[in-house]
Amino acid sequence: MQRNVIPVTRRAASRALREARRSWKIQYMDSSASNALARASLARAIATEDEHAHAWSLLTIGHHNMRYVAPADGLALLESARQMFDKMGDRRGLIVSTVGIARCWWMQSRNREALDLLLPLRAEGLSELVEEERGMLLNGIAGCYSMLGEPAQAFAYMYQALRESSPARDHGFDVVLYCNISHELILLGDCEEALIYVNEGIERCGHVNNPRLMGVLLLNRMTCFTDLARANEALPDLYSLLAMPANVDGRGATNPSFEQMALTALRAGDVNLGDSLIERAHATMTEDVRADEALELTIARSEVARLHGDIAGSLLLLAQSQPLPAAGLGLRVRCLFFQALADGHERCGNAAEALQSLRIWQTAHLERSHMASQARHQAASLKTELMRLQRQRDAIDARHRSTEKARSELEVAHNKLGQKMLQVESVEGSVKEEAVRDGLTDLFNRRHLGDVLPGMLALARRNNWALAVAVIDLDRFKMVNDEYGHLVGDIVLKSFAALLLAQLRKSDVVCRYGGEEFCVLMPRTTTTQGRRKIDGLLKEWRAVRLFADDKVLGQQTFSAGVAESLAAGGGDESADALLKRADDCALLAKKAGRNCVLGENQGLTAGLQVP
Repeated sequence: MQRNVIPVTRRAASRALREARRSWKIQYMDSSASNALARASLARAIATEDEHAHAWSLLTIGHHNMRYVAPADGLALLESARQMFDKMGDRRGLIVSTVGIARCWWMQSRNREALDLLLPLRAEGLSELVEEERGMLLNGIAGCYSMLGEPAQAFAYMYQALRESSPARDHGFDVVLYCNISHELILLGDCEEALIYVNEGIERCGHVNNPRLMGVLLLNRMTCFTDLARANEALPDLYSLLAMPANVDGRGATNPSFEQMALTALRAGDVNLGDSLIERAHATMTEDVRADEALELTIARSEVARLHGDIAGSLLLLAQSQPLPAAGLGLRVRCLFFQALADGHERCGNAAEALQSLRIWQTAHLERSHMASQARHQAASLKTELMRLQRQRDAIDARHRSTEKARSELEVAHNKLGQKMLQVESVEGSVKEEAVRDGLTDLFNRRHLGDVLPGMLALARRNNWALAVAVIDLDRFKMVNDEYGHLVGDIVLKSFAALLLAQLRKSDVVCRYGGEEFCVLMPRTTTTQGRRKIDGLLKEWRAVRLFADDKVLGQQTFSAGVAESLAAGGGDESADALLKRADDCALLAKKAGRNCVLGENQGLTAGLQVP
């Protein structure tokens, strides 16, 4: 559907607009300064009738209120900001305000609505937004999947959000990701691994002024220790949280989590503190309380009743919570509940009921472990990427301290990261059924090609780059399968995949297109440059010697076609059309006798025919 977008007039930014955008940029680095600057810019914008500054100020204040006051307070301001951005035709502002609205929704347990709001904006957001804003969009989608109980999807989007966090411009967004990764690991029951991330996040948060973020990190570490049956070690974090007021001047009034703190205090043996925290939890819970929070409060109340000697009352509190809500309840709290219920029945001598509750707990625990297993490869990718990002930042900091040359090197690092962004995958559907890697060659698969090519094409157009696409078809591969069998055919495919990875740049995206076909996406590359690169690859492939039953296979060759984005002449060509042009060239190369590379509107590479 075509949008009627009013072009945004390019003019010098007013003082109010500069202040508003500055307040938005530092929201994670210094939340109080960000809020104060946004309110000052809002007053100036109203006085000068500056609509752009007005909208950006509301955007920042709305996000601040969502975190520090209540989701409903933030939602009203964010909806006003979105209306203003829409009226002005500012797609960037409209998208980031929509991200904030979706976050308010899932904080109000409207998880599916929030996800349905964000997913259609993903492709446009990756093209229109800048740096951390892209990360905010992807992290928002990750949060929706997390609340819907799909950790593999949540990890995948957090990984992509991390790739958008520039090592050269540290605005504090990476601390948010450390916090969210640790939270997701806690939900999956991997608290030992979660401690690694939360400790790193707390250390990094010491360099920013963001009480809300520090409070959530401390809460995550407290929960880790409690779930690991080390509640005594969680007490220092509990006391630190109590020293931070749960209001706008402290760690925020949104989700104060007194019920989690109460459970920690009780399991550490401080019954009086647990009692008082339960009272505070009752006093601060609102009508839109999440199911997890309400049930964890019930578990804490049951535990305090047991500690006061009321065994029957303790069990009754749990029994009255059944049946549990069908939606909005995570596996962590479900496991806590049925473990407490089994213990309660056992203390009351109800052996059959205790066994039944224990079986339900075991089923939930196994499901939790299975989900953790599914998400483990995503967590490993996240860990590797975090280490890579940290190494880049450490190197940049060292250069900055030693020489003025650091400014240019910083820009180089940023440009390199920009190339890496071209490889970001857009995860669709179930990770279990639609993995982005080909199982045989470990190259990206055709689905990933379909996800990433539109974004790379949009980025190339925005920067006026050439994006070259090569389609490669291994010659006479069916004969290899027929004569030597599929095991030997698999060896040929894996050998060619290894050659591709060894010879091509890290910024090139290599996919198994299907069967014996492969596709290579080469950013900042013309048809001529791409053909030369694939031609060199063909020479290397011809030199490879492969064996089957101690016999040398015949010489390996392929036919390939190369096309580029700029050759289309316009800016409206689809990714599928660009891919088809390269595929057509590969077909012509095949018809021309195989063992050659054909560039679109160019001749065949010479002298490559096999005698």
